[in-house]
Amino acid sequence: MPLPLRIRYQTVEFGKTDIHLCTLRDKQEFSDPDQVAHDLGIFSAQWSLFGVVWPSSLVLAHYVCDYQTDGKRILEIGCGMALSSLLLNHQHADITATDYHPEVAFFLQRNTLLNHGAVIPFEQADWAAETNTLGQFDLIIGSDLLYEDQHIKQLAGFIEKCAKPTCEVILIDPGRGRKNKLGLQMEGHGFSSSQRKPIHTDYLEQPFKGHILTFRRDA
Repeated sequence: MPLPLRIRYQTVEFGKTDIHLCTLRDKQEFSDPDQVAHDLGIFSAQWSLFGVVWPSSLVLAHYVCDYQTDGKRILEIGCGMALSSLLLNHQHADITATDYHPEVAFFLQRNTLLNHGAVIPFEQADWAAETNTLGQFDLIIGSDLLYEDQHIKQLAGFIEKCAKPTCEVILIDPGRGRKNKLGLQMEGHGFSSSQRKPIHTDYLEQPFKGHILTFRRDA
């Protein structure tokens, strides 16, 4: 019988707003007794990556905390612990979350209840899927998404399927060396791009070496 997952609780502060999270205790946790994740191509070395709060996730959440979201339909891609989705949900934004990992939905529901929030629509999304069942969005966000070269074209294509003719995309890249290739793919879908270093990241334990990537397209 597999050992139960060890978890931890933490609170992330955004000014006077507290977002409470139940996460995996660390990246050593693993539980896939029915090989659901394995059959999706998620093996033991990657299994736990969804379940901790990464620096890029903190940068994204702090960046969108004061962002103008009124009247916008928003999608978080590869949400993991969905910190930004939980924060935007607390602010009553129209947020939908997606991830490929089969355990994300459970933790999202648990953390939504922990924060006394409304139900966040969620879909287990495959970037390589030919069809889009999510609809289209005004604002698309994500953090630390490009782990492998094959993800570049898949991610750009997924964003294109989910983007309204006028759309803004905000991605936080920690510096894995693929942001320029993604920019070229996004330009092929009609997006202009810009990048900049985040400022005021004293909430992180170490200096952030990545960038905020912004893509815009107008109808």
